[in-house]
Amino acid sequence: MPRKTNDVTRSQSGRKPVEHGAVHVPAPGEGKRGEQGYLGYLLRQAHAAVRLTMERTLADLGVTSPQFAVLTMLNAYPGLSGADVARLTFLTPQTVGVIIRNLARDGAIVMTPHPVHGRIQQWTLTPRGATLLKACRQRVLELEKRLARKLDSKAETTIRRWLAEIAADLQED
Repeated sequence: MPRKTNDVTRSQSGRKPVEHGAVHVPAPGEGKRGEQGYLGYLLRQAHAAVRLTMERTLADLGVTSPQFAVLTMLNAYPGLSGADVARLTFLTPQTVGVIIRNLARDGAIVMTPHPVHGRIQQWTLTPRGATLLKACRQRVLELEKRLARKLDSKAETTIRRWLAEIAADLQED
């Protein structure tokens, strides 16, 4: 099969595809990286793009995507244990342990012992942590607006419901 040139093969996004020898590597939105792709792959591709953009957006605040996820869950559900945070953020307990130590060291969260099970450590945001999360959320909300910019409210609600149902349904497996 003849090799395509870069001016002939452009993705829908307008980016030039990458050529590796005679193999054409499609850009996001093209071929199996587009509408022809597996749903699971497309979800992962979208997640990777969102996470990279979020990392860049939060970098000057000194916050990573996983740290933002931990702060968000502790804000939503104060008093979570490290194990609970790991489950909610899809991070390993080891990673959450490092994140929690760093956030506690920086004064963003504080630990209190569980009232019944003294060995369980419960984590909550401090005022400093709430201020940091607020700054992060302003930036992340801009990213959320960008993600939904081509959707009307009904389509956005449908997609949110669909994604939540996938997680709930597949958790049973």
